[in-house]
Amino acid sequence: MDIREIVSLAPVIPVVTLEDPAKAVPLARALVAGGLRVIEMTLRTDAAYACAQAMIRDVADAVVGFGTVTRLDQFAAAADIGARFAVSPGMLPELADAAKRTGIPYLPGIATATELMAAVAAGFGLLKFFPAGPAGGIPMLKALHGPFPDVRFCPTGGIDAGNAADYLALPNVVAVGGSWVTPKVALDDGDWQAIAGLALQASQLRKA
Repeated sequence: MDIREIVSLAPVIPVVTLEDPAKAVPLARALVAGGLRVIEMTLRTDAAYACAQAMIRDVADAVVGFGTVTRLDQFAAAADIGARFAVSPGMLPELADAAKRTGIPYLPGIATATELMAAVAAGFGLLKFFPAGPAGGIPMLKALHGPFPDVRFCPTGGIDAGNAADYLALPNVVAVGGSWVTPKVALDDGDWQAIAGLALQASQLRKA
């Protein structure tokens, strides 16, 4: 699948930060059971690679990718463990080149019109809008739609159950990313039923 197909699999992409690899598989199973197959494992902890590898190995229906990709070597690591996609908070030409070399579907991040234009010039038409809330949120996405009607976004940052539907109602938003479906309390407690319930609610959000 290319990045558009992956992002279109569900309206919400859980943005996951995990410290304990033992929780990776039950978490992925809970998210998939709730209807959220696409999982972005952020590379923000020492356990991130092991967590992603466990999910990929043991949860066949999960589509697992790396988030917070900021270095060239992380694309090689993603390819080595079979990650299905990579997401960056911003975009650098060398990261875009690494994505193309490894063949990993790539979702680069932008926060301004200038960054958007650079990403489009590099061949990307689906972008992460990050950090969505601080970067202008829904008004900014509406403003970008006028001069860039063909560009689509997956906004992340400051999105929760209360505003996700408003973002999804925008014509240039394909899906949203968020961590509210994997709250820290539920992760700490291993409350997979609660996470599956939150995932189910999120999966039922639909594009207008």
